[in-house]
Amino acid sequence: MSNTSKGVLFALFATLLWSVNMVIASGIKGHIPPVGLAFWRWTVACIVLAPFAIKSTYENFKIVKKHIRYLTLTAVLGITIFNTLIYFAGKTTSAVNLSLIAISIPLFIVVLSRIIFKEKVSNIKIAGIVTIITGVLVLISKGSLEALLHINFTIGDLLMLVACFFFAYYTILVRQKPDELTPKVFLFSVFVIGTILLFPFYMYEHVYYKKVIFDTKTVLVTTYVGVCASLISFYLWNEAIRLIGTSKTALIYYLIPVFSGILAYFFLNQAILLTQIISMGIIISGLLITNKK
Repeated sequence: MSNTSKGVLFALFATLLWSVNMVIASGIKGHIPPVGLAFWRWTVACIVLAPFAIKSTYENFKIVKKHIRYLTLTAVLGITIFNTLIYFAGKTTSAVNLSLIAISIPLFIVVLSRIIFKEKVSNIKIAGIVTIITGVLVLISKGSLEALLHINFTIGDLLMLVACFFFAYYTILVRQKPDELTPKVFLFSVFVIGTILLFPFYMYEHVYYKKVIFDTKTVLVTTYVGVCASLISFYLWNEAIRLIGTSKTALIYYLIPVFSGILAYFFLNQAILLTQIISMGIIISGLLITNKK
């Protein structure tokens, strides 16, 4: 299998795992406080990864120390801030608004790649991006222009937009990863640093706002988001960036609403509408156009 095929498959699987995470999140809204969910998500990821990475990280500690500023910035953007902001955004805005704003992530990445790496944005890529955005808009509006025109924006929408920019910048930073940092050491270092930086905010929330109740639902949810939506998905996403570049990896992120719609149909008994089928076809067509040579 070629590196390009591997990169596409890795990005697809990472996107699928994040789509499952969105479906789960819709069923636990309000059950776990936002910082608490973020903190225990990454704590679980650190614990699961530790047996496989702690020895290598210790042996390469001088390299980790050498790149500590880079690792800290990457951890702050991708671990400490990104998902925490999404959990806060979900408290004050609708899923429709979150879906609408989430499409800005690949756009941010393409723009940043153009600025930082001087990546050319061809006319065919622009046409593909416009096609993809059209498909996403059809999906979230159910084909109604009036629905788009009457969307009300809140502070949660602003938080989601900021979160999207941070994840785009995180993706750019991953591409700049020093070669001497192996994927395992890089991932573990970023997870640990990001979780440590989250801890003071978790303690504040725990004492002054709301405690995390470790019932069956909480344990199952944190285990999934910690292992699948964090450890596995971030590893696959980072490897996809290494294999096929930031722009191509980013565009696959647009499949999240497609995957989420299919998963919601099977697990939440939500009907798939004709407009959703049409939008899925438009999004996939846009991805095919964008990846044409």
